[in-house]
Amino acid sequence: MSNQDRVVVVSGARTPFVRARSVFQKMTPSLLGGVALRETIARSDIDPALIDELYFGIVSPPAEGTNVAREALFDAGLPSTIPCTTINRYCASAAEAIAGIVGKIQSGQIEIGLAGGVESISSVRAIFSQEATDYFQDLARTKTTGQKFSMIKKFTPKYLAPHAPGIKEPTIGLTMGQSADLMARTFKVGREEQDRFAVDSHLKAHNAWERGFYKSHVVAVGTPDGKIVDRDTDVRADTSVEKLSTLRPVFYKDGTITAGNASPLTDGASAVLLMRESRARELKLPILGVIRSYAAAAVDIRKEPLLIGPVYAIPRALKMAGIRWEDLDIIEMHEAFAAQAISTIRAIESPEFAKTKLGLDKAIGTVDMSRFNVNGGSIPLGHPFGATGGRMVLQTLHELRGRKKNLGLISICAAGGMGVVMIVEAV
Repeated sequence: MSNQDRVVVVSGARTPFVRARSVFQKMTPSLLGGVALRETIARSDIDPALIDELYFGIVSPPAEGTNVAREALFDAGLPSTIPCTTINRYCASAAEAIAGIVGKIQSGQIEIGLAGGVESISSVRAIFSQEATDYFQDLARTKTTGQKFSMIKKFTPKYLAPHAPGIKEPTIGLTMGQSADLMARTFKVGREEQDRFAVDSHLKAHNAWERGFYKSHVVAVGTPDGKIVDRDTDVRADTSVEKLSTLRPVFYKDGTITAGNASPLTDGASAVLLMRESRARELKLPILGVIRSYAAAAVDIRKEPLLIGPVYAIPRALKMAGIRWEDLDIIEMHEAFAAQAISTIRAIESPEFAKTKLGLDKAIGTVDMSRFNVNGGSIPLGHPFGATGGRMVLQTLHELRGRKKNLGLISICAAGGMGVVMIVEAV
């Protein structure tokens, strides 16, 4: 595909991101996803019949095993003739969905596609043991009264004891938070530094909301119980380092990660509409920006920090985009934890890391904090796992356009030792 016929984002929207088990508690993943998809189409004013395919991310899908992308399409009222695929690349799921649609457009398989993601932590159900699962399955298969009584006699109350839902790495047996706490020690990131980072992110997010930045792409949501939610609910303008310093560590008694310097469990959805640039101009649609490149990386989490993956992907993404680190106008980094974000910055700026881990002769570059997460990040805004990538694409492109700048880098760490990086350009 020629440089003059690039893949562009013409429209996009996200719901407010809200703390799990709060105002979106009664909204299913498909319902939330449908809101983002419907608004994305409405903002573009495109004929939905022109859409060829939908990719949608989610990390914790409904227990019924439904194709969330397909159900969100139905909830959005879009044509049932659009094929749908649900994707899981942990926290990078929406970014991977966007990259997948970009790839299909570039290869000529489709012309127009929707991509994004959703997460409803409120909908995640408790898990029962395998022993309990086997028992209830065997009970369901009984046919005679005698067989049922025989099975009932084998019942024990321990079958009703649920396992609390959680995300733990099977390979190393640690949660993401525990791994991030250890990462902070590796990169020598102290508690006060993490708290200051979190406070700064909250204040930037609050100021962005106050000046109307997020109104460009956040759609108000009506809940089943009649509430209207039109703003992210976890942004705290009144937070301070002093307040955060009183919080206890969450994962280790001597740890540095707290509820105040980590992203909260969140419900929300995001979506973008993608097509060839020539097609957008033919349809007279506005263009937000271009997807210049996308790179994914993975590390051995038995040897490397779990959340360091994006640093390995950055050089490849820059090379594919044909640019240097110094060309970037905006850096948007997912803030799973302040410790992880600061550690990633340290690795980007480290000549030793570049030489020993990346095979480079110098550090990737210096992170200009005046260009970093300028409207706040996942700590105040929230992190619905499957939707964060879509938020970051929209946030980066709208900020670039507002600044009349060109290039932005999006960095997302993900469970399993993975990381993705996307380069976008405003048009």
